[in-house]
Amino acid sequence: MKRLAYLEKHETVEGENPPIGFVLCTGKTPEHIELSQLHKTNIKVADYFTILPSKEILLDRLHKAIAIAQNQMREKE
Repeated sequence: MKRLAYLEKHETVEGENPPIGFVLCTGKTPEHIELSQLHKTNIKVADYFTILPSKEILLDRLHKAIAIAQNQMREKE
């Protein structure tokens, strides 16, 4: 999370969207979520997987998320 803040402050150029990140965890417990302090970073949990999906599925989900974000940005213009 700190790295994203660093990137946003020091590496983002004018007109560029803020950086995003993915958090991959090996487990899901209330302690994991609480200790991650997601509420302080404005990170939202989209999906939980109990078994890591294949690379193809992860890439597909990533591409779909990017397309959705791009469409939302176009709608705001």
